Amino acid sequence: MAIASSTRQTGRRAPSRRPRRRYKPIELGQKPWILRASLATFSLVVIWAGWALIERRLAPTGNTSRDHFDAILVLGTPADADGNPTPKQQARVTEAVREYERGVAPRILFTGGAAHNQFVEADVMAGTAAARGIPPSAIFVETKAMDTIQNACNSARIMQAHGWHSAEIVTGGYQLPRAGMIFANSPLDWRLHAAPPLQPGASVSGTDSAIEILKTMRYLIYASWAERCES
Repeated sequence: MAIASSTRQTGRRAPSRRPRRRYKPIELGQKPWILRASLATFSLVVIWAGWALIERRLAPTGNTSRDHFDAILVLGTPADADGNPTPKQQARVTEAVREYERGVAPRILFTGGAAHNQFVEADVMAGTAAARGIPPSAIFVETKAMDTIQNACNSARIMQAHGWHSAEIVTGGYQLPRAGMIFANSPLDWRLHAAPPLQPGASVSGTDSAIEILKTMRYLIYASWAERCES
């Protein structure tokens, strides 16, 4: 009775005991399925990237030993947001003009559509070449290509329609290996020619290199058989 009266007098209740939570121990060697899937995906990407690097090293640089061609073929790259030629475009046009003046080919074919903005890559590069003194009769454009595969396919059709069968292909050095893989399936006689950067000693950015590796992976895994040239 003394205990009960004491409780009533203080107005306090005896603390209740909460049940302890039991946590299931994590056993070593047991990984959640999401972790396993992530590891599997990462491993697959590493394998694909290694495959791409090997193929880029083994990519052909041409299928002919000739020094003169029916055309100089310049692969497209985007203009800037205002439609002005970017340094990459200027570098390719500069090298194509130099090769034309050396007598490598009597004409230049620029290839590239409005792949990244509203400006047609071939038209921008052709205008730049004309401003540098290349006569209109020596400038040709292919304006529909949305990627390098279409550059190769569409240009080959134009050249064959004109009775041209050989081309020196001018593009950025970082793109050469993938271009070689693609043009290996071309009916043309061809060789690759790198356009050096406008600033001597300039190196390829890490972003450009990473994008090219990804594009090479896509080509090997999917585009090489799903996006072939239509006859």
